[in-house]
Amino acid sequence: MAGELSDRPAGVLVLVIGPSGVGKDTLIGGARKALDGDKRFSFVRRLVTRPADIDLEDHVSLDPDEFERARAAGRFALTWEAHGLHYALPIGVDTDLTLGRVVIANISRHAVPAALAKYPLCRVVQVSAEISLRAERLARRGREGRDQIVARLAREGAALPADISPIVIDNSSSVGIGVTAFVMSLRAIAEE
Repeated sequence: MAGELSDRPAGVLVLVIGPSGVGKDTLIGGARKALDGDKRFSFVRRLVTRPADIDLEDHVSLDPDEFERARAAGRFALTWEAHGLHYALPIGVDTDLTLGRVVIANISRHAVPAALAKYPLCRVVQVSAEISLRAERLARRGREGRDQIVARLAREGAALPADISPIVIDNSSSVGIGVTAFVMSLRAIAEE
């Protein structure tokens, strides 16, 4: 059995990045529905040290002590910090990649170099949206006050490594158009 697994092609980790409010979770959720039943694809839920709110962000919530115990036990494939919180991808990512799947994960831009160092077969999908739409979306989710939203919109994200050419998806139009573009990109990656 071990020989059979090693003969399979390695999967591809798709790193979905973009600033807050561009609709990454919306695109990922739409693609998950569109590709339901297609075993080539695996959608990863992040683990975050923030309470879960299914309507706003798809993640598994862990308190900081649980997170540290899980990290120490080797239950994470990748970890990073952002905005005062700890984030992780579950170790199941490694299994899905070994099985040759296209694994889709929403991660922070500054975690891309660590992901690339660990997983040589990565593709980066960079989601963008007009700043006025981002402001509206951030206000709607109600996590931050006006001043915090303005500060978040003004922040520049970490630069991507120079040798990375991301697939760019502008999510300024309808959800349907954004999801269609994302699904087409994922199918193209699966065929590479």
